[in-house]
Amino acid sequence: MEKIESLRGVPGMLRPFKEFIKSLELNEKDQIVFYGCPGTCTPFVELLGYAVRDLGCKIVFVPFLDENKAVVLENKENVGLQALGKPEKIDPSLVVVMGGLAMPNVPVSADDVKKTTSRYTSRIAGICFMSMFEKEKWTDTLNFDLIIDAKIDPVDIWKN
Repeated sequence: MEKIESLRGVPGMLRPFKEFIKSLELNEKDQIVFYGCPGTCTPFVELLGYAVRDLGCKIVFVPFLDENKAVVLENKENVGLQALGKPEKIDPSLVVVMGGLAMPNVPVSADDVKKTTSRYTSRIAGICFMSMFEKEKWTDTLNFDLIIDAKIDPVDIWKN
């Protein structure tokens, strides 16, 4: 993969993600399926989904790789994306793998993700922090069309 630009902050994650979705010409008939860790990945999935809410795509979150526990995330005015039921089926136009899955001690391997996502013909994007896919060598196993790798550095703590 080739590094194409460096951005900063939350918009630095959201804008390129939305541009990627637009380049795929996804719309209301298309499903974006996020695979990630419940709790820790979920807020980032909500942010990313919120960034593309005006494109009308269906947003689905799958905890770990358990598609039986998938939920549809829908925009609630003045709140943001919220889990509102189960999808009729999993049929992604885009698969998004969250970097939390690559963290040590998470019961998911790159091979597990490849096995799950290879059932679909969709593109695959990865969203991670601190080069997690590269550190854990997931880039050797998964053929990402796009990786957005954000840095949380520094984390400043202030206290009175």
